[in-house]
Order: sequence, then C-alpha cells, then structure tokens
Amino acid sequence: MRRPAEGIARAASVVAVGILVSRILGFARNVVLANRLGDSPAADAYEAAFIIPDFLNYLLAGGFLAITFIPILSRYRARGDGDGARAAFNAVLGPVAVLIIALTVAAALAADLVVGWLFGSGGRLDAVQLAEVARLTRLVLPAQIFFVVGGLFTAVQYAHGRFLVPTLAPIIYNLGIIVGGVLGTSSGEASATGFIVGAVAGASMGNFALQWWGAARAGFRVRMAVPDFRHPAFREYLLLAFPLMVGQSIVVLDESLGKIVAASASDGSIFGLNLARRVNMLPVGVIAQAAGVAAFPFLARLVAEGRGAEMRESMGRTIRTVLFASGGAVAAVVAVGLPAVRVAFQHGAFSEDGTVLVAAALVGYSLGIPAWGVHQLFARSFYAHRQMWVPVIAGTAWVLPAIPLYFLGFRVGGVPGIAVAASITVTGHALTLWLLWRRFHSGEGLEGMARTVGQVALGALVAGAAGWLVATAITGGQVPGMSTGVLATLAGGAVVAVVYLATTYAIGSAEARSVVRRR
Repeated sequence: MRRPAEGIARAASVVAVGILVSRILGFARNVVLANRLGDSPAADAYEAAFIIPDFLNYLLAGGFLAITFIPILSRYRARGDGDGARAAFNAVLGPVAVLIIALTVAAALAADLVVGWLFGSGGRLDAVQLAEVARLTRLVLPAQIFFVVGGLFTAVQYAHGRFLVPTLAPIIYNLGIIVGGVLGTSSGEASATGFIVGAVAGASMGNFALQWWGAARAGFRVRMAVPDFRHPAFREYLLLAFPLMVGQSIVVLDESLGKIVAASASDGSIFGLNLARRVNMLPVGVIAQAAGVAAFPFLARLVAEGRGAEMRESMGRTIRTVLFASGGAVAAVVAVGLPAVRVAFQHGAFSEDGTVLVAAALVGYSLGIPAWGVHQLFARSFYAHRQMWVPVIAGTAWVLPAIPLYFLGFRVGGVPGIAVAASITVTGHALTLWLLWRRFHSGEGLEGMARTVGQVALGALVAGAAGWLVATAITGGQVPGMSTGVLATLAGGAVVAVVYLATTYAIGSAEARSVVRRR
C-alpha cells in the first residue's frame, strides 16, 4: 500500500510540473505586457481593472471552492456513496452559479462608482484613467463566472485524485492573455483591451469548458434544474465556505491594497509592483502551491478515515521540504534579482527605471516565500479537519493591521516598502497558524521544525550573499546590458545553488542530505 507521503509526493510532482509550465507562460505573459505596455498608465489601468473582479471571486471563495468541496466529496467517497456525491455536486453547483452571475451583473453596474472611490480620491488617477479602468473592469468581470463555476468541476477531479486536467487551466488562461495582448497591440497602440479580452477567453476555455469535461470523465454530469437553496449539501457547503468568504475577502487586500497604495506613486508603479509580485509567485507556485494543492486531498482523506497520526507526519514532512526549497529561492532572488529582471523585461516600452523598481520590489516580496508555503500547508491542514474558521481568524488578525503597515512601508521605502510590508504580513500569518496548529492538534509531526528553519535561514543568508557578490562583481552594481545581465544571472544563480546546498548539508540539514543521496 502506498504511504500517504509518497502519494502526496507523486501528486505534487504532477501539480508542480503543471504549475511550472503555467508560471513559465505567466512569465511570458509578463514579458509581453512589459514589452507592449511598458511602465505606462495603460499598464496601470490593466492591473487596476482586476481589483473588483478579484474581490468578487474571493467574496464567493472562488479560488477555494476545491478546498471547501473536497471534504464533502471525500466523506461520500469514504463510505462508497457515489450517487450521493453526484447529488451533492449538483446541489451546490446550481445555487453557486446563480449567485456568481447575479454578483457579476451588480459589480458591472457599480464599476464606475467603485473605481472612483478606490482611485479618485487624492488625485491618484485622473478622469480619463478612471473611465478606462472602469471600462476594462466591466470587460473582465465575466471571467469570474468561469473561475467560480469551474472551481467546482476542479474539486471533483481533485477528490478523485485527478490532477492533470486542472493543471491545464492556468496554462490556457495565460495563453489567452498572451494571444489577446499580441493581437490587441499589433497596430502599435499601447492598449490593455486585447489582454483583457484574452483573459476572458482563456478563463472560459481553460477554467470552465475543459474542467467541465474533466468532471464528466470522473462521472459527474451537470443536471439542469431549478437551484435548491435548501438542499443539505448546499447548506453544508455554505457552513464550510462562509469562513473562507469572510476571510479571503479580507486576504485579497494583500494584492489589492498594494495596487491602491502604489497608485499614489509615479506612472507605472501599480504595474511595477504587481509585476514583481507575479514574478515572486513563480517560486511560490512551484514550491508552495504545488505542495498545498497536492497534499490537501490526501490530508482530507486521512482525516476522514481517522488516520490522524499519519496525516500529521505527512504534513510535517511536506512543510520541511517546502521550507528547504523556499530558502534557496529567497537566496536566488536576492542575489540575481536585478540582472534577471533586466534580461527578462527591459525590452520595448519597458524602461530602466522600471527595471530598478521591479527588482527592488521583488527582493521585498521574496522574503515572504517560505511563509507562503507554511501558510498554505497549515491552512489546508485545518481545512482538512473542517476547521475553516481557524485560518480565517488568523488571517484577519494579520491582514487588518496590514492596512497601516502598507502605508507605512510606502512612506518609508516607497513602492518596494509595500512589498516588504506584504512579506511581514504573510510571515505573521504563517507563524500564527503554526502556533494555532500546536494549540489544537499538538506538535506531533513538527518535531525539529525550529532547527529546520535555522538551517534554511543560515543557508539562504550565506548563499544569497555569495551569489550577490558574484553578480555585483560582473555588473558593477549597475543595471547591466543584455549579455552582461545573462552572465550575472547564470553565474550568480549557480553560486547560490552550490553554496546553499553545501552550507545546509554541512550544518546537518536532512533535506540537503536527501538531495545529495538522490544524486
């Protein structure tokens, strides 16, 4: 019988490959955005247009429908009730679809008012920019219908241990944005419309149509019927989802608040800050998101089957692996962030000033990479126990103080200070979840975690410094040319990899020694 940790590792490998491809395409999307729109008001309008749709998605816990629905389906599967699982699926699908359509229409009608409230005060954006943001917002809003409804189709596949088709959704979504953006700017006009239309097309195909097909392959068919808001399965879904609706609607401030604060800076600051955030999400996605997405169905099944000790052991092992990988990622970003950003984005309309801004913000965001991984795994472990309120309370306790922290970060450090504030917030959230887990579920499986953190921190510090010295020696501490930037990125990155592995191995890291043994 395959051990749970081995199953998680196999699933994580599938998810990690899919996420890596998606993040590479996301990286290509960012390159196209920077090349075609540059650090311009059009790029800022593109970023600002997603604030209302993203909040709407979080309001219905759209990004967490799989987390909410998997425990329900897992319980049916644990007792062999396939018909009950299919009935529960349709009982939740109908009301959720009605709600998201109604909210999308309401948001479209209120777009001008809300955009003016967010960006009009204090002269952040002028009247022309406000009108453009509202127009783009209305264009992209329908994508949320595809995200939310498609999230239920994805949950069905995850509950059945099927990860391949869901990993294709963000790949197709990013392709849609790239193709739409290239076609939309082919005339030479710096307009975000093509990117927005491509986002809606990508969501409809990748997040909705393809996932519908994937759910059908798992034996789940959509039954057209009048939505029954009184069905027990829908009531259970609401009880589980409501904490996420509340909590994630607050957590969305992590991204949206940064955009709002950055609007007070020069043109291109919103785009520059969010570009740094998206680049930072490449290692976060490959390391943390892959582990969290893959682990959750296994953890939920172990809880449903009463195998708590195995669940905690698997979770602890996964957290240590994520921390080890995250430390190397932080060191790499600190060492070669500037030359890497120059090589990747300083083309076309994107300026050298934009490169400096993005690189500085990227370093600030990178400090939170380990916390993203820990946060996602602890949160999913609570969800597996159906303790939805615990991560919500922890998140709310840290995100609300983040509002003044973001403004303080901007006042002290400019746009990069916002990124540092974001990392402080997510780190505090992760530490709070860690303490709450020990309070509710003991420290079993987490033995030696403080030692792992110390080893990772020391290894990242030494490797980051070594890589930075090499990269700086090559670039002279300036924004380099293309060939010099490539050399600095490759050389500095190689030094980080070697020094990080050697340092952590020398101080007794079990994860480093496992890597060496596999080689």
